[in-house]
Amino acid sequence: MKTPLLALALLLPTATAEARRTAPAPAPAKDQGMVSAADPRAAAAGVEILRAGGSATDAAIATMLALNVVEPQSSGIGGGSFWVSHAANGGLSTIDAREKAPAAADPRWFYAADGTPLSHRDAVPGGRSVGVPGALRGMALAHRASGRLPWARLFDPAIRLATNGFKASPRLVNGMKAYGGHITPETRTLFSAPDGSPVAIGAMIRNPAQAALLQRIAARGADSFYVGPEAQKIVATVNGAARNPSKMTTGDLASYDAKTRAPVCVTYRVHRICGMGPPSSGGITVLMILKQLERFDMAKLGKDSPQAWHLFAESSRLAYADRDLYVGDPDFVPVPVKGMLDPAYLASRSALIQPTTTMASVSAGSPPGAPARQSAPVSEVPGTTDLAVADARGNVVEVTTTVEGYFGSGLTVDGTVLNNQLTDFDTVPEKGGYLVANRVEGGKRPRSSMSPTIVYGPDGKVRLAVGAAGGSTIIAQVAKAIIGVVDWKLSAQDSIALGLIYAPGHVAAVEKGTEREAMIPALEALGETVQVTALGLKANAVERVNGRWVGAADPRSEGVGIAQDGTVTQIQRVGALQRAPE
Repeated sequence: MKTPLLALALLLPTATAEARRTAPAPAPAKDQGMVSAADPRAAAAGVEILRAGGSATDAAIATMLALNVVEPQSSGIGGGSFWVSHAANGGLSTIDAREKAPAAADPRWFYAADGTPLSHRDAVPGGRSVGVPGALRGMALAHRASGRLPWARLFDPAIRLATNGFKASPRLVNGMKAYGGHITPETRTLFSAPDGSPVAIGAMIRNPAQAALLQRIAARGADSFYVGPEAQKIVATVNGAARNPSKMTTGDLASYDAKTRAPVCVTYRVHRICGMGPPSSGGITVLMILKQLERFDMAKLGKDSPQAWHLFAESSRLAYADRDLYVGDPDFVPVPVKGMLDPAYLASRSALIQPTTTMASVSAGSPPGAPARQSAPVSEVPGTTDLAVADARGNVVEVTTTVEGYFGSGLTVDGTVLNNQLTDFDTVPEKGGYLVANRVEGGKRPRSSMSPTIVYGPDGKVRLAVGAAGGSTIIAQVAKAIIGVVDWKLSAQDSIALGLIYAPGHVAAVEKGTEREAMIPALEALGETVQVTALGLKANAVERVNGRWVGAADPRSEGVGIAQDGTVTQIQRVGALQRAPE
């Protein structure tokens, strides 16, 4: 794929700290597919598959596998994913490939020998944080439903990258330096120079063990990762870890299934917006933020209005409060999805928002059908990656995939990072005399903020597919992008590039180095408590503009959109933010 990669070299000049943005490249005359991903080599892998006649699903799988190689700190087959897919015939489906806790897990899974709960930092390293990976079985389920090319063909780009090598990106190297203290020596060797220090940015990395693993899975299918020698290796690695050994069994791997779930949808203005249901909390929370804002004229206020961003912060607080209280794995706890999205309930929550003042305190509401239980917020480490694909036939796929924190648990098997997703559970299983919804249980899937979302225009056709990475900021990023496109009539590229105000609680985090900082005095005059923070955001999207697909990628990241003909979305990077965590 020389054309997009050569073009890309010209698109990555030394970036300035100021967020200067350019419009997407003009759409080509002929309708064609589009791939947006957080790394250009992964996007190129998806384009290769589209050119070979593959579907959007095929291209998404190839993109994910390539990300597994070039962005190992964020995602891979050692982790999990959520899919939201639109079929050209109008069908909408979602896949839950979220990791699961081993059957032996119990509510005190992350407690020390002295009976006290581990801190998040102490719980991450080693085997106990590793959930049964779901990504590959999610890919297999999607491929059976809507793949066009042979399974093995989708692995070719990733195998080449692992075999021939790839240049270490700034995010990989900077992430290892800043957040790699928990990485095991075996894992560190994969991404280190001969003297043991992290490789330099631009250094060539080869991963022959991973290439061999991908070749085996390509030839034998996804099940070969879940049964037999590979499953035995995974179990031996997590149970034999020097820190926090697990109690995973080969049966835990063999019995894992990716699931189709019902999407969650609402109408915002005249757009139908659909996302992932539980165990994702992202889909519901994004929709709640939007519906609570619907009574305000966000379009008239505009993107430069401090009042608009104050309203966004207030709606976020209300939605995050409900999310923290009620959302968990629906196979284990009752989640009042219908009640949380009930129009009357959301109207009552919206009535708490005032344009000129900030709520003194925020607590969860009581949506219809809500269970009598309490939950506690859980620390969700920024990591993850997102991709969006559209093919020329009209199929659209939005996937968010992750190993959780940077380099997951710090463990690897055959050159592939294993996740630390189980730290997305609440460590303490009780609060205020109630069991929390997101407590650890054997076979349970931890709650996630991943929010892959598809937006339909008034004509019923896909207008936008968008998702993000960055822990619980994902929800706010996606909601912000949708408001930018729907209310402020921005391109997806410019909407993603907007600075963010992230307010899951009382304090509003204003994204450092963006135009939001200039609003701080006005926000404080509205009663907001403000903190300037480098949020480290990373979003991707494809949108339909004048009958053609256009890609969008976050200027804070190394991401790109590449069309089927090799045309690359024009993105000017934001240097100061590019170094922030994901």
